Amino acid sequence: MNLSAISQYRVMWIFVFYDLPTETKIQRKNHSKFRKNLIEDGFNMFQFSVYFRHCSSKENLEVHANRVKSFMPEMGKISIVNFTDKQFERMEVFYGKKLPRNHKKTNAKELQPPMQLELF
Repeated sequence: MNLSAISQYRVMWIFVFYDLPTETKIQRKNHSKFRKNLIEDGFNMFQFSVYFRHCSSKENLEVHANRVKSFMPEMGKISIVNFTDKQFERMEVFYGKKLPRNHKKTNAKELQPPMQLELF
């Protein structure tokens, strides 16, 4: 597979941010169902209430965004954000304490997209 053939401007990442109420038993059930649906659609947890997924194209991203919209609960706040692979690689991710100035930063490139079979 020729990785250079994959454009970093065509490959996309979709992020879903959500804040759902969990005060009642029904709300907790809706929250769990929403999270389960994200995972079943191939999303991975980035942080609590932030899930992301690699998409091979803008068209593929739109399919997953529409799928998320189809299983959103009535209450709560949900945001869907997308990035090109080029934009995503510029993300800086920090764990724990604030790092010293001369420390090498970890970027999002460590979250490699899954290898995909190219079909012509």
